[in-house]
Amino acid sequence: MWTDLNRPPLDGNALRRALVRSDNDDARVFWNRLDVVEETGSTNADLLARAADPDADRHVLIAEYQASARGRHSRTWVSPPQAQISMSVLLSMPGMNLTDMGWLPLLSGIAVVDALRNVAEVPAELKWPNDVLIGDKKVAGILAEVARTAPDPAVVVGIGLNVSLGVEELPVPTATSLLIEEASTVDRDTLVRAIARELATQFRAWESSKWDTSVLAAEYRQRCGTLGKRVRAVLPGDKEVFGIATDIDTSGRVVIEIEGTDGETFAVAAGDITHLRAAPVAES
Repeated sequence: MWTDLNRPPLDGNALRRALVRSDNDDARVFWNRLDVVEETGSTNADLLARAADPDADRHVLIAEYQASARGRHSRTWVSPPQAQISMSVLLSMPGMNLTDMGWLPLLSGIAVVDALRNVAEVPAELKWPNDVLIGDKKVAGILAEVARTAPDPAVVVGIGLNVSLGVEELPVPTATSLLIEEASTVDRDTLVRAIARELATQFRAWESSKWDTSVLAAEYRQRCGTLGKRVRAVLPGDKEVFGIATDIDTSGRVVIEIEGTDGETFAVAAGDITHLRAAPVAES
């Protein structure tokens, strides 16, 4: 039973009809299974527990409420029930080089940005590596976790999207929601369909390229709002690097031209990136 008319439950049956293959479906349908549950601890954890099952590939799991949701670096991710899309997918990647698995969360970011631009009509962009921003505020986060490395690599990708949260419900001042940003739709069924279809489109294209990361890097650069910005990178061990983000290389690293050097660059593979205001110009 639900009482908030502004936050209706997802229609699991309609989503399955739209997204999941049946015996009569052709190859255009990508997903094998979709479940919507009222509550769970973590959709990522649930799919990781299923990863050994060969029938678990291309499984979409969505929760109306997550009691133990988490983001990168084990940060908590909270939302009132039915105010967010909390969605995880399990994808196997036969023949992929293990060193390229880290590209899947970046690919997922591309898919979320495209879905939001096309369906919600908001100017979404990526903050490296895979936060989705509108303006300078985060509307969605992505967490990818390795499910297995053999015989075929598999990854669980979790997506948390703030849909109908009001200002007073945001977990941090740097967050936002589609409602606050006056998106053209906050219908979660519409948004789930769009995200799932964009994920399928991006994944198929990457698979067809035989996991070519140069093609994926070019797609990512087009949607990355970090490029050209002055940034602070906090690296493992609390080392900090300041400079201008100039590129995303074919390993998925953000390349920073370090302040105070003669064009010296540093490629960040893991770390927290903060967008900064331009450095003040020194008076002559």
